[in-house]
Amino acid sequence: MATDCTRAGPEAGGPAITPLPTGTRLLHIGPHKTGTTSIQGALFAAKDEMARHGVAWLAATRHPMEAVLAACARTGMMGDARPTERHWERLLEQVRATGRRTSVISSEFFADASDEETIGRIVARLGDDGGRDRGHCDRVHVLVTLRPLARIMPSQWQQYVQNGLRMGYEDWPTHMLRKPPYDEPNPSFWRRHRHDRLVERWARVAGPERVTVVVVDDRDRAGLMRTFEALLGLPKGLLRPVPDAVNRSLTLAETEMLRNLNKEFRANELPEELYSQLVRNGAVTHMKNTCAPGPGDVKIRTPRWAVEAAVEIGAQMAERIDSMGVRVLGHTGLLSAVPKPATRTDGEPRSTPEAVAQALYGALAAAAAAPVRHTSPAGSRTVHQTSSGELVRVLGHRCLKRLRLR
Repeated sequence: MATDCTRAGPEAGGPAITPLPTGTRLLHIGPHKTGTTSIQGALFAAKDEMARHGVAWLAATRHPMEAVLAACARTGMMGDARPTERHWERLLEQVRATGRRTSVISSEFFADASDEETIGRIVARLGDDGGRDRGHCDRVHVLVTLRPLARIMPSQWQQYVQNGLRMGYEDWPTHMLRKPPYDEPNPSFWRRHRHDRLVERWARVAGPERVTVVVVDDRDRAGLMRTFEALLGLPKGLLRPVPDAVNRSLTLAETEMLRNLNKEFRANELPEELYSQLVRNGAVTHMKNTCAPGPGDVKIRTPRWAVEAAVEIGAQMAERIDSMGVRVLGHTGLLSAVPKPATRTDGEPRSTPEAVAQALYGALAAAAAAPVRHTSPAGSRTVHQTSSGELVRVLGHRCLKRLRLR
């Protein structure tokens, strides 16, 4: 197995990064778990300063997720309202308003575009200046950020749990790596993280000369921001990390607590909108904001066989990417590096009373934020005459009805 690689790039004495031509529209497509949220926060926080250097941020928010999901014909997160074409059109209006200035947009959900036809439509719309022709597609430059698959897998699993997944991590790698066609329970995983095919799909549409792959080196925490500055012609140090507790990964105990809640939620057939309102945007968000992981927390441990399989796939992907003719910044050898073992992977994961209390409070606060205008009439049966499963379903539907009254 590959072990490690020496860093490359301007900070390590490598070749300087040539800025993209003035007027380029830099499209950062992720994929997930490759530093996207960190760079989006830094770019959005610095948008006014970037504008003074002739670089526009192509969105009104840090992450225009609804617009990108609509462009990729994807549904939203579990229980969220389905994005509409209007979200995408509003973003395109902002793109056209930048004129001939250099600009940048970032969303990991661009990596979910499933075929070249969808990618072609995205590149064409982002490249034109008014929808009248497609002659400016060469203005779009695609940026792909990559990390080792072995490091991505546990992070992506706990993110899927935050969207309703009920499968434990002892089974999930088996389904992703050993059970063809490797698309259950999460078909999006390999669409995002078979990185060679991801780069190939976008290079076929945009052209390999308009695709840059950045291999993120986790030892250099500021490296990705310095790379964006160099590509956009911005002063060094302009982009800075923005603290974001909501973006932190869940601990194993927190993930297991949520996964068991997901099983109860599905078993009782509660409405998905309730999950979005009370669980993901209520309990989980509040718990992340108020509770920080401690040194004694048990980490998510990837089985040895799965690490070895991920390392082998990473080496295959690196070899293919190197042969595509795209610009590569960093060492593709890092994609097959063996991750450092977590500090603590033994022991029983146990949620702290504080985390449980904060999660419960977050759900209650989300429910309380919806004003109650009226209540449902009482049923003909008493509580003691009703099964617990039915009570949970009734409570869920009543909570959802009250949430909809906002």
